[in-house]
Amino acid sequence: MQTNRGRITKDGIRIYEPGDFAGMHAAGRVAAQILDDIAAHVFTGQTTGEIDRLITQMVDDAGATSATIGYKGYQHASCISVNHVVCHGIPGDKKLKDGDILNIDVTVIVDGWFGDTSRMYVAGDLPRKAERLIQVTHDALMKGIEAAKPGNTFGDIGHAIQVYAESNRMSVVRDFCGHGLGRVFHAPPNVVHYGRPGTGPTLEEGMFFTIEPMINLGRPDTKVLADDWTAVTRDKSLSAQFEHSIGITADGGEIFTLSPGGKYHPTWES
Repeated sequence: MQTNRGRITKDGIRIYEPGDFAGMHAAGRVAAQILDDIAAHVFTGQTTGEIDRLITQMVDDAGATSATIGYKGYQHASCISVNHVVCHGIPGDKKLKDGDILNIDVTVIVDGWFGDTSRMYVAGDLPRKAERLIQVTHDALMKGIEAAKPGNTFGDIGHAIQVYAESNRMSVVRDFCGHGLGRVFHAPPNVVHYGRPGTGPTLEEGMFFTIEPMINLGRPDTKVLADDWTAVTRDKSLSAQFEHSIGITADGGEIFTLSPGGKYHPTWES
């Protein structure tokens, strides 16, 4: 079989070979299992620091390596973003209150492959407006994945997400994006979650990347706090995010980070 390993497209995107999918599935499965297992530890009164400590232990127990500890000076195995925090929330002493929603983002390295995924959780009872935001965000991600097939463009992915979110009177964050990955944490392309159909690089079999839309109840504008990590909505509106790592096959986007227990959504049970 002719190999594409090492081939780079004119847009700088690496094309992986069919045998590389197994490595990505293994890494994605570890990350997804950790997010399954941490669900029982998200509750009112819990601290985000304790959640991160447990995740760090889970990464070690799985025989994996955290991709984020030491990354650009970051010192945690997860990012935990609560309520109006859009992404890159730093775990700490903050106690969760009833009705808080949070995104937990974990990236692990297994045999050199990177598994990157995030999903939403709730402490206590899920408020109605937050539940709707979470559902729309999850569905927007899946609309993007449906558009991820050979011959389509990255603009088609972003357009599908943007149209769905805005049709539900929500906004798409434009300051952060998905990214290529594989044997590296971040690589081309930038996967934006808005755009025009038919624009951007064309999707090919063997591309690996994340799709991770951040959707706000209010305006899309964000700002980064003084810690140089935490991004929040400027209008203090709630924000939600889901993230999958996928690979492009002849049939479309193959998800590497599916929840083993069917717990990818805070209101779903296996």
